[in-house]
Amino acid sequence: MKLPTVQTDYSSESYLKKLDAYWRAANYLSVGQIYLMDNPLLRRKLEEHDVKIHPIGHWGTVPGQNFIYAHLNRIIMKYDLNMFYIEGPGHGGQVMVSNSYLDGSYTEIYPDITQEEEGMRRLFRQFSFPGGVASHAAPETPGSIHEGGELGYSLSHGVGTILDNPDLIAAVVIGDGEAETGPLAASWFSNRFINPITDGAVLPILHLNGFKISNPTILARSTDEELKAYFTGLGWEPFFVEGDDPEVLHPSMARTLDAAAERILEIQRHARENQDDTRPTWPVVIFRSPKGWTGPEMWDHKTIEGSFRAHQVPIPASREHMEDTPALIEWMRSYRPEECFDESGRLKQEIADILPQGEQRMSMNPVTNGGRLIRDLKLPDLRDHMLDVPKPGHTLEQDMEVLGRYVRDLIQQNREERNFRIFGPDETMSNRLSPVFEVTNRRWMADIEQANDEFMAHDGFVIDSQLSEHQAEGMLEGYILSGRHGFFASYEAFLRVVDSMITQHFKWLRKASDLEWRAEIPSLNLIASSTVFQQDHNGYTHQDPGILGHLADKKPELVREYLPADANTLLAVFAKVANDRGKINLIISSKHPRLQWFTPEEAEDLVEQGIKTVDWAGNAGEGEPDLVIAAAGTEPTTEALAAVSILHEKLPELKIRFVSVVDLLRLRISSRDPRGMSEEEFIRFFTKDKPVLFAFHGYEGLIKDLFFDHVNRNITVHGYRENGDITTPFDMRVLNEMDRFSLVKAAVHGLPDAGRYEALVKEMDAMIDKHNRYITAEGADLPVVADWRWTGLS
Repeated sequence: MKLPTVQTDYSSESYLKKLDAYWRAANYLSVGQIYLMDNPLLRRKLEEHDVKIHPIGHWGTVPGQNFIYAHLNRIIMKYDLNMFYIEGPGHGGQVMVSNSYLDGSYTEIYPDITQEEEGMRRLFRQFSFPGGVASHAAPETPGSIHEGGELGYSLSHGVGTILDNPDLIAAVVIGDGEAETGPLAASWFSNRFINPITDGAVLPILHLNGFKISNPTILARSTDEELKAYFTGLGWEPFFVEGDDPEVLHPSMARTLDAAAERILEIQRHARENQDDTRPTWPVVIFRSPKGWTGPEMWDHKTIEGSFRAHQVPIPASREHMEDTPALIEWMRSYRPEECFDESGRLKQEIADILPQGEQRMSMNPVTNGGRLIRDLKLPDLRDHMLDVPKPGHTLEQDMEVLGRYVRDLIQQNREERNFRIFGPDETMSNRLSPVFEVTNRRWMADIEQANDEFMAHDGFVIDSQLSEHQAEGMLEGYILSGRHGFFASYEAFLRVVDSMITQHFKWLRKASDLEWRAEIPSLNLIASSTVFQQDHNGYTHQDPGILGHLADKKPELVREYLPADANTLLAVFAKVANDRGKINLIISSKHPRLQWFTPEEAEDLVEQGIKTVDWAGNAGEGEPDLVIAAAGTEPTTEALAAVSILHEKLPELKIRFVSVVDLLRLRISSRDPRGMSEEEFIRFFTKDKPVLFAFHGYEGLIKDLFFDHVNRNITVHGYRENGDITTPFDMRVLNEMDRFSLVKAAVHGLPDAGRYEALVKEMDAMIDKHNRYITAEGADLPVVADWRWTGLS
C-alpha cells in the first residue's frame, strides 16, 4: 500500500459528481434486474414482453450498498488498496452483479453479457429468473465468497480471509438485521485475533437502514451515543455517517472512509515499522441511510422509502400489471441513465475512468477465487508417526494425541508459508491436540496474564480462544475460501451448532463446482471428538452424533465421512484430506485411551479402500460366512471385536466375517454414488442374504438407508439410540445396546436357528445385570470390560 498521490483530487466536486453518476448507474441496473426482460435503456415504449411476469428480488438494502461500493472504489484508487467486498445483508444480489458489470469483470467472466445494450438486456433477463442467477450474492457472482442470506457470518468470513494476508482489507458490509444474530454479535470479538503485523484488516461497515422484513431493527433504533459506547466497549473505533441527500452525503462518506482507511494504514505502518503487535483499536463505520433509498416514496397511500415495505419488490409493476409500469419508468428515469450510459449502452468513459482496474477491482480480487492461490501443504512422513501394532487389541493409545503429534510437525514444516491454521471453540487441549503447543501458541491479542494463561501469544497458528463455534468455523471458511488450509475441531455434539453454516458452505461448493472459472478451494475439514460413546462426564447434553446423518443427505460427490477405528487409521485419513479440494470431510475420532488394531500397512490399505474385510478377526476365510459383523467408529470397533471374541469362544463352529468401515459413504450403491459399491463388491463383503450385524457410531437409520438399495437387507444395526446420562464409558454403550453383550445377543437372534442359543443369551443378560450392579456400587466399569484385550481366534 502507498500513501495518496497528488495526481487526482478524490474529494473534488467534479470527482464526486462522477462518483454520483456511477452510483446512479448501479441503482439503475439494480432496478432493471428486478423488473425488465427487454428494452433495458427505456429507449422505446415499454411493452408487455419487456416486463417480467413475476418480478422477484430485494430492493431495500441495495441503494445503500451501491453507495458504499462506489465509495470503496474511491478509497481503493486513492490509497492503492488491496480490498474486496463481503455482502452480509440478505438478498441484495444486484449489488455485486451491477458493480462487477460496470467495472467490466462480469463481461470478462461471462462474455455474452456484453457492456452494451444487448448485454444489459441479458443481464436484466437472467436475474432471479429460471436458468439465470440468484437474487443474492452466490458463487456465480464475481468477487463473492459469501453466500447472500447466510446471515451472521460475514465478519467471521472476512477475518478468516485476512489472517496471514498482510496487505488485504476485507470490506464487510453488515446489515442491521444480520447484526441481530448471535453469530454476528459474537464476531465483534474477532478484533482479539487480528495481528497488525502479520494479518490484513477488516473494515466492518454496519449498514443501518432501519428495518428487517417487517420489523424495525434494534441497532437502528439505538442512539449514536449508545452505539458509540457499545462499539468502544468492544474495542472498535466507530465512525458515523448519516443522511439521505446525496449532495451532502457524498462528501461526508468520502471524509469518513478516508479517515477509516488512513486509520488502518497508520495502525499497520506503526506496527510493522516498530514490530509492535499490541492490539490496536480498528475502525468500524456506522452508515445510516433509508431502506429503499432513492426508490418510490409512496405506494397505495403507504410509505415505501424508509420503511419495511421497501424490503423486496416495492411496487407491483409486472407483465400482469402494466398499469403500474409508468411508476416503474419514472423511478428508473430518476437515475438519469442518459448521463450514465453512452449510445451503445456502455458506462460513459469519464465515469469508468474513476474505477479500479485489473485485479484491484473488488470483483476480481484474487482472494475471491482462492482456489487459484493454493499452495499445497508439506506433509510429514506418516510412517514417522504411525504406531507399531505388533498384536491387534493390546496397545493402548490416545488417537487424537497421536494426531496432535503429526499436526505439530505439519505446523513446523509449513511455518514460513503461513497457510495452515487450527480453529475451534476452546477445546484444543480437551480434544488432546496438546502436542501442537510444543511449536505454536494460541492467537490472542488481548491481555495475557503470565501466571494463569497457557500457550497464548500475539502470534500463533491455533485460534480457539473464543467459546463460539460460529466464530471459529466461520473464520476457517474464510481462510479456506481464500486458498489456505486448516481444520475445525469440536466436541461432536456441538458440531450441530454450526450445521447450518456447514450446509451453506456445501451449497457454495455445489454451485461453484458448476463454474469452470472458479478453481476448487481447499476442503472444509471437520474433526469431531469428545464423542457420544465417551461423553461419560458431561452427560446427555453432550451426546449427539447427528452430524453424520445431516451431511450424508447432501450430494455425495462433495461429502466424505470418515470413522477411523484407531490412531493409525486416523493418521491415514488426515493425510488423505489435508490437501484435499472442494469437499466437506467429516472425521469422527476418539480422544481417550483406546486399543489399537491396525498396523501402518493395514491402516493405509483400509483408508485407501474405505472398507475392508479384517482376516485376523474372522474365521470364515474365503468361504461363505454364517454371519457378517461390521463396525464403523472407535467404540463400535472395540465392542464389535469383543463380541466376535465371545462368539469365537462360545460358538467356535460359527463362521464369522468381520468388516471394518472407515469411509462410511462408500456403503452407498454405485448407481447413486460413483464412489459407492457395485452389487458384486457389496456381496463380497456382506453376502446376498446372510445376517449382518452392524455396530455403528451414529443413529441407526443412516446405516439402514445406506443398505436399502443393496440386495442384502438382512441387517441389524446397533448404534446410538438417544439414551444417555452421566455414567461410565461402557454403560453409555449398554444404555444404547451397542455393548459387546448386547451385540452377541443380536448376533445369535439373527441366525436361522436362533432358538438353539438361549443359554448364551441368558449368559449375556447376566453379564449386563452384573455390569449394572457393579457400576452402581463402584462407579467404574467391570474389570473384565476395562481390562479386556483381544486374544485372537480360539
